[in-house]
Amino acid sequence: MKKGSVGNVETKTYALPNELVLKSGKTLKEVNIAYETYGKLNKDKNNAILVFHALSGNAHAAGIHKTDGKLGWWDALIGPLKCIDTNKYFVICSNVLGGCNGTTGPSSINPDTNKPYGIDFPVITISDMVTLQKNLIDHLGIKKLFSIIGGSMGGMQALEWCATYPEVINSAVIIATTSSSSPQQIAFNEIGRRAIMSDPKWDGGKYYYKNQPSEGLALARMIGHVTYLSKDSMHEKFGRCLQDKNEYGFNFETDFQVESYLKYQGDSFTKRFDANSYLYLTKALDYFDLTKNGSLSDAFEKLSAKIMIVSINSDWLYTPEEAKEIVSAMSTSGINVKYHEIKSIYGHDAFLIENGQMSYIISEFLSEKIVENIMTKNFSTIYENETIKKAASLMVSKNITHIPVVSNENKLLGIITAWDVSKSIAEENSIENIKISQMMTKNVITAFIDDKIEKIAIKMQEYNISCLPVVDQNGLVIGMISAENITNTITI
Repeated sequence: MKKGSVGNVETKTYALPNELVLKSGKTLKEVNIAYETYGKLNKDKNNAILVFHALSGNAHAAGIHKTDGKLGWWDALIGPLKCIDTNKYFVICSNVLGGCNGTTGPSSINPDTNKPYGIDFPVITISDMVTLQKNLIDHLGIKKLFSIIGGSMGGMQALEWCATYPEVINSAVIIATTSSSSPQQIAFNEIGRRAIMSDPKWDGGKYYYKNQPSEGLALARMIGHVTYLSKDSMHEKFGRCLQDKNEYGFNFETDFQVESYLKYQGDSFTKRFDANSYLYLTKALDYFDLTKNGSLSDAFEKLSAKIMIVSINSDWLYTPEEAKEIVSAMSTSGINVKYHEIKSIYGHDAFLIENGQMSYIISEFLSEKIVENIMTKNFSTIYENETIKKAASLMVSKNITHIPVVSNENKLLGIITAWDVSKSIAEENSIENIKISQMMTKNVITAFIDDKIEKIAIKMQEYNISCLPVVDQNGLVIGMISAENITNTITI
């Protein structure tokens, strides 16, 4: 089958019914969040994937927008039969708080003054962005996200979700990011902000209804854009080639192609982005720091989702070393985390360019089912001193065939099956008097939450078993997985 597009899309808006309380303690009234969705939310509402955009992105991640005909910024990855398959998943992407593409930000109208906020808009954090996104997810009636995916600033949002709402996510793909902004990263952001604020047209952030500080914003973009590239990619793309000339001009006009390219990037950016938003979003990047009590692993102490961390070998903005620190911290917390390093000359922006590698990584990760994804968490247990009659009654009332036998601490001691009950009856024993301990199987085949479904299916076939208890590292029963559970995975 051929990969396709999600087609024409439009941006929706959700208005929060209440004030939004920020990390700073300040509040925002009449907050809107702009978002787009692709695919259909299933009946159980368990197939949703939340995608996060980077600094200059927006909610338009896929398809063709009805208003301007533009293609979504990650259209190569989101759509029917693509790696984020909208035939399977319900995909959501929203514009971040503080942005300028439909979600409340400094260019929005302050309800107290009926004028644009400007720098009266409160300083925000990545945590505030995530709080707003959680409001949207609640509004959509989604209790648990199948996955969250984001790169760069989007990766920071994904990490914040892992730390703040660990119980809401099933998995996460975290790309080209860091757990805390380094002094170098903060320095580049500050230079960009100074470029904007030094432009006379910035006017203390009160330039709305006048001319935007385009020169300052363009310069900020030029500075930032250099950090998204690599030395090798710039050499391959530009070398020392001159722009529309054969000799140096011996003046301060544009000589080199790389100069022309950066000027184009800066000028085009001013046509689609707000200067004040740039100030606020880069400040949010600076404030991002997930280390808790000096320990990054503590930030993930309640996280049980499976995680994929992706870095880019030529990324000098958010380096592979920083990604490996996240992997190490998660591993210390006992999290099922995997790591992949993209090989590319394109630097930080490679996650938006290397579509082949990104598609492979994401599709393999999302399609890899593990026991935790599909196991039954609402299950019955029985004690070894109870009777076979009690087991038979449970099986009939719950419509089950396997019951784990546990201790008072919920530790697995054995299993009793419908076959064991039938055997007791066939032997003409009084099931009212036979204890579970007399008939149960003590050497039980079990599964762990991070076992791959393929492994469990093979194990069931090998031992001719249709249901297994799922246990933790201490032998405590935490779920059941059946052949029916495995068969049903083809629907997601």
